[in-house]
Order: sequence, then C-alpha cells, then structure tokens
Amino acid sequence: MTPRRKRLAMVVGGVAVLGIGAALILNAFNSNLVFFYSPTQVAANEAPTGRSFRIGGLVEQGSVKRESDGVSVRFVVTDTAKIVPVVYKGILPDLFKEGKGVVAQGKLEADGVFHASEVLAKHDENYMPPEAADALEKAHKAAQGSEKTLVMDKSSGGGQ
Repeated sequence: MTPRRKRLAMVVGGVAVLGIGAALILNAFNSNLVFFYSPTQVAANEAPTGRSFRIGGLVEQGSVKRESDGVSVRFVVTDTAKIVPVVYKGILPDLFKEGKGVVAQGKLEADGVFHASEVLAKHDENYMPPEAADALEKAHKAAQGSEKTLVMDKSSGGGQ
C-alpha cells in the first residue's frame, strides 16, 4: 500500500469513527428528551402515550385525594381550559397545594390518567415554570376568545 492510500484509509476511518460517535450521542440525547405538554394539548391527543413527558398547570381546587397507604395521591392538573387526572406515589413537595402551579413528569396511560414519577411545585409565590405559565396564558386567551359575543350597534340597523 502506498503512503497516499494509507493516509486516505486513515481519513476515511477517522470520519467513520466520528460519524458513529455522533450517531450514538444523538441517539442517547433523543431518548432522554422530556417534552412539556399542557392539559389542553394532552386532551387533544398531542402528547405521546407510553413515553415520558412533563405536564404542567395548576392543581385544581378540591381535587387532591390521598390514598390510605399514605404515599399515593390523586389530583387533577388544569390549565383553566382542560383537566388531566394525575396519580403519584411518593412524597409530595412541601409547596404542593391546591390552586398552585405544578409540573409533573411521567407517562400518560391508555386510560387517560397521567402516572407521575416526579412532582415539582413552584418555589415561591411569584414563580411558575415558564412552560406552565405559557400554557396557562394560551388556555386563558382561548377561553376568552370563545366567550366573546357579537353585539350589534343600534345605529347600524341591528336594533330599533
């Protein structure tokens, strides 16, 4: 083999090793991505079933039900437009309360119940995760848009 072919073989081998390494890194990154969905998106079937993601919004008033085992809890997450029931087994954060912001990570099962593996609560009165705040704002705007009514002006012939 000539020196020129040896160099070419080494360059091709190096590029192949870099390509394989990049593919492995991207695959690992993709499998560890956790996306955020609002209750409205979950209700519209935009969230994956059987794959881990985050859901955020407010804990609906009167929805927290503790099981007799002392560690399981059921509650409802809402964005003021739609609701998603959540089941969590574990110790809830101290700041977890009804009417407050929450982000839960877990999987949506076929029955429509979100099984959380982790629950995060806001850490002070003024903080809400940006994703949850955006989802609440969008849901609130959508709800306001659907409540608008057409009012006819009397001078345009709509009234007497």
